[in-house]
Amino acid sequence: MSFDTREHNSQRRYFDQCDSFWLFGYGSLIWKAGFAYLERRPASIFNWSRRFWHGSHDHRGTVQSPGRVVTLIKDEGARCDGMAYRITPAVLADLDIREKNGYLRELIPIYLSSQLSGAPSTQVSGLVYIATADSEAYLGEAPLLAIAQQIVQAKGPSGENRDYLLNLDNALRQLGMQDEHVSQLAAHVQQISE
Repeated sequence: MSFDTREHNSQRRYFDQCDSFWLFGYGSLIWKAGFAYLERRPASIFNWSRRFWHGSHDHRGTVQSPGRVVTLIKDEGARCDGMAYRITPAVLADLDIREKNGYLRELIPIYLSSQLSGAPSTQVSGLVYIATADSEAYLGEAPLLAIAQQIVQAKGPSGENRDYLLNLDNALRQLGMQDEHVSQLAAHVQQISE
């Protein structure tokens, strides 16, 4: 699959007939929505883990020097916390541009929290953007230190890759959400940057 997934996503019309639906954000969507939404709530998905295994050639890096951003990997029994947004179908055009670097719209059960620190309480069917190993932009697994070094060196039109990681780590902490992969990478990046 090519870097640009806009055409693929335009064919995935899961909620075109709905007035609104839920979108799950697990990366920059947690701390930087950048689109109109009707409602925002902490949420979780299950059997997926967040990993810095995807290349960013258009936002936090370049084609010559890609940054690393998060995607989801199947992980039986895992829980990934994030933010859910209730949006209208019109918002997808802008999101498809934002997520065009290898991410595809997928249907997923989302568990909405009733409070910031509350347990998931309501299950809804919603969308998530996931980049898989089929994407040309997918970088895959690497040692944490190697990922941290790549993140420190990368910069793109949306800024330094390290800011993406540190903003995500900070947003998760402020929401009382734990992600060992993110927090360990943030610690490595801070050590390297000192």
